[in-house]
Amino acid sequence: MPVADLLGRPLRSLRVSVTDRCNLRCQYCMPEAEYTWLPRETLLTFEEIQRLVAVFADLGVDKVRLTGGEPLLRRDLPDLVRLLAADARLSDLALTTNGVLLADHAAPLAEAGLGRVTVSLDTLRADRFTALTRLTTHARVLEGIAAAARAFAMVKLDTVIMRGVNDDEIGPLLEFGRRIPAEVRFIEYMDVGGATRWSPDLVFPRCDILGRIERTYGPVEPIDESAWAPADRFRMRDGTVFGVIASTTAPFCGTCDRARLTADGVWYRCLYASEGLDLRTPLRTGVPAAEIADRLRAAWRTRMDRGAELRLAERHRGVLLPPDTLKKNVHLEMHTRGG
Repeated sequence: MPVADLLGRPLRSLRVSVTDRCNLRCQYCMPEAEYTWLPRETLLTFEEIQRLVAVFADLGVDKVRLTGGEPLLRRDLPDLVRLLAADARLSDLALTTNGVLLADHAAPLAEAGLGRVTVSLDTLRADRFTALTRLTTHARVLEGIAAAARAFAMVKLDTVIMRGVNDDEIGPLLEFGRRIPAEVRFIEYMDVGGATRWSPDLVFPRCDILGRIERTYGPVEPIDESAWAPADRFRMRDGTVFGVIASTTAPFCGTCDRARLTADGVWYRCLYASEGLDLRTPLRTGVPAAEIADRLRAAWRTRMDRGAELRLAERHRGVLLPPDTLKKNVHLEMHTRGG
């Protein structure tokens, strides 16, 4: 059985960042002009990642998602996928990407054993994409999504919805996903580390997302499924399924079974956590895997983290962390700890 925390939440899902670098500058995640990066010599090797994932699997983790930054910037990523896919205890091996490099990597990743892919797609408009990301690679993202649909049985599209920015594309994105086919998940704009331009006025909440869809397409039916999934899923009258991740207005902290491992080996029990546990040092100094597992087990068993719920309870809710604080501690950045 997976180890459980003080609120009864199991350690089942691990998000592994393979790099803190990214080739986009999305305004909800990396809006600043300059960033400080992790020293390359501190990044875990693929073999080190494999060893740590094996330790987590010993504790009950059976779902691993590769993230970044942009994970496809990490050279030879299919080699890591192949190492992880060899562990029969992992029932779900997935990757989240911005899609810019996906057209060339989808087939090799699938052949290496990757099970599914989630692609970030916040707009269908090239001009809006450039305004959101400061890059002109929208066509490459669409090519990557098409390649993923050919290579994988399961493709999901993640869309961060912001009021007055892209909330007018909810319908078109649903229809685009239907054509691919891919399941679209609408995500509320979260006030995590790195979201230095966040404002409650920009949040387009779950109730408005559902209202917009029902006014256009008619009633939707909730899908009753696992309580541990971050997205609430719904089915439209024509059978189209979509999800809503309401982390800002209706946090799912009470059923969160996720932890995060940064590219340099720091483990975080919550996306909002201010401190993590260094695993790189014991790994590189020869601490036995069993002892590392004991440290993880002890840390998870004392876990009471519910960062999003605490943020929701704040009376005057503003930006979580200012740029100066993030520059002093890059591990607080969303792109470092792997959203």
